[in-house]
Amino acid sequence: MVHQELNQCLERNVIDNLFLGRYPTNSAGVVDESGMKKKASELFRKLGMTVNLTQPMRNMSVSQRQMCEIAKAISYNSQVIVLDEPTSSLTVQEVDKLFEMMRMLKAQGISLIYISHKMDEIFEICDEISVLRDGNLVMTKSAKDTNMNELITAMVGRSLESRFPPVDNTPGETILSVQHLSTKYAPYLQDVTFDVKEGEIFGLYGLVGAGRTELLETIFGVRTRAAGRVYFKNRLMNFSSAKEAIEHGFAMITEERKANGLFLKCDLTFNTTIANLNQYKSGLVLSNPKMVKATNKEIKIMHTKCMGPDDMITSLSGGNQQKVIFGKWLEREPQVFMMDEPTRGIDVGAKYEIYELIIKMAKQGKTVIVVSSEMPEILGITNRIGVMSNGHLSGIVNTKETNQEELLRLSAKYL
Repeated sequence: MVHQELNQCLERNVIDNLFLGRYPTNSAGVVDESGMKKKASELFRKLGMTVNLTQPMRNMSVSQRQMCEIAKAISYNSQVIVLDEPTSSLTVQEVDKLFEMMRMLKAQGISLIYISHKMDEIFEICDEISVLRDGNLVMTKSAKDTNMNELITAMVGRSLESRFPPVDNTPGETILSVQHLSTKYAPYLQDVTFDVKEGEIFGLYGLVGAGRTELLETIFGVRTRAAGRVYFKNRLMNFSSAKEAIEHGFAMITEERKANGLFLKCDLTFNTTIANLNQYKSGLVLSNPKMVKATNKEIKIMHTKCMGPDDMITSLSGGNQQKVIFGKWLEREPQVFMMDEPTRGIDVGAKYEIYELIIKMAKQGKTVIVVSSEMPEILGITNRIGVMSNGHLSGIVNTKETNQEELLRLSAKYL
């Protein structure tokens, strides 16, 4: 099984992670390093993947780590392989390569169980489709005997007229200005300049590795700037830490849920209120009733599926954990909300609710910056889109006046 949340030894290299728990030994009884390297090279060559086998996993992008995990599953010569949201961090080209691998395995008689919320992929790669809702099997059909509307209705229990709600916010004047931003360390940003308006939903698109995440991290103060300035409400905001950014009304949801500060041994109340504990004090001590009240409010706003605020965070699905992360930041009432792949691994019904929340925030005057690898999503919920290409901002387009072909053209500009 290839899990949605990667569980790898990041300080070890690709070869170590590939053979973890099953190191081959030579005739002398010691680990056969050369044999492992040879087998790993043959595996990746067979799969058409180019990977630096000796680099630590920590130095690899999420998409590269995902592909390594898929290769590891294949290396077991399994008869059944389960893939849980395997494309959530992959580029279009990497998805094509994955599907090519899956078809090759299918031709060899290997069965594949493919878990995904991406409708287009389901119809492209699957022979039969089963839909689960609230722990129940609600539909099983041949892919050729169903359609996207029927699938969405089965998933959410109701018909969705559109995959995206109407984007009816009205952006105001420029409130955030990023000027000539460059990073000191790799992966590099090169002279990035753009403005975002108050109450605007500004999208960032580009291939994986284009610099979208690095741009958010640099604005948020967790990546070192080499040059450039950030202004918010005409005030200089060159943050040197995330703490400083948070104190000035900035919030950021990262691509990986584990990096968003979820405390896995704690309940929903703790995870929802942890970012703003001073607000829940009675005198010098924390007030549990205040914390529970705030958590119940966010559960209601986010439509989080749980038994209550005392539920352990690990008892929730990935999508509902994501809602808790949203709720945690909303408790701080941020003015600038930056989101890196906010709907990754979330079902279509929960996505729609997240989209509605983003638009509602913009209508309340909050500024939202959204990074997404899903082109329909970035075109469906934004006012304008900045396209990143190899560390450069290659262009900014009005969402209503652009299309997928233009985004692809701009994303390849500096390759």
